[in-house]
Amino acid sequence: MTTALPERAGRRCHNVLNPLHSTHYFSPDLGRELAAIGVADRNAAYFAARAAAMGPVGAGVVTATFYNFRHELVARHVPEVWRTAAPEAVLAARARAVDATLRRLLGDEAIRSKEMAEAAELALRAAQACVRTARPLYAAHADLPVPDEPHLALWHAATLLREHRGDGHLTVLLGAALDPVEALVSHTATGKGMAPKWILATRGWTREDWDAAADRLRERGLLDAEGELTAAGVDLRKEIEERTDRLDRAPYEHLGAAGVERLTELATGLLMTALTAGAFPEGMIGKS
Repeated sequence: MTTALPERAGRRCHNVLNPLHSTHYFSPDLGRELAAIGVADRNAAYFAARAAAMGPVGAGVVTATFYNFRHELVARHVPEVWRTAAPEAVLAARARAVDATLRRLLGDEAIRSKEMAEAAELALRAAQACVRTARPLYAAHADLPVPDEPHLALWHAATLLREHRGDGHLTVLLGAALDPVEALVSHTATGKGMAPKWILATRGWTREDWDAAADRLRERGLLDAEGELTAAGVDLRKEIEERTDRLDRAPYEHLGAAGVERLTELATGLLMTALTAGAFPEGMIGKS
């Protein structure tokens, strides 16, 4: 049975679950656990941790499924990273890092709480309605077992929901004819995306790549001379999110309006605790 949801209810739920998933990417625990199995480079660690569910894939698969990384950066580390650590070892190291990160950010009381168990149950129920078709990162993670401990089960469900939406989002970006750098530039221009200095430091693109993408967006009438979105650019980014919402509606309709509201409430409380504990670097989000 599906239930009609308030407008953008699913997106609001995603917006608090996705950061909970993402905390481990910025955690020293991930670097420590992967370094212990021989993966010391930060970029290699990220590619391995996120791609390991797909098995020992090549650089082309990672570039295709991650979308906004320069292929040359990916190819510098993949598939070489699998010769250092097999995907199964990476997944085990990631699980240890997620456990340590959530315990440190949330505290033992929250980890053991009935609210954590409730959030995990709700998120897993929502994920039951995700679909594998044309969603490679989601499908790979859906084949992994659900952890027993509630905080890890919640993280696993958040990962499924995040990658399900993300795979659909890439389809929408292709339909909007936004290449990887154009997608990044236009998202940053909304004020909700990653700051350019963070993108250029982690995605492999150069300032020349960034400026060229901005010029292409100006030619399309989506960006003005100051780098701000035009009315057409605002409309396009809004349309992208709305189309992504439509492709991602099934999990939240399956959970139902009351369940989505409760999951959003619980996840918001956990996220606020994680943010207060310094889950993410300062200055990561913004236009400059």
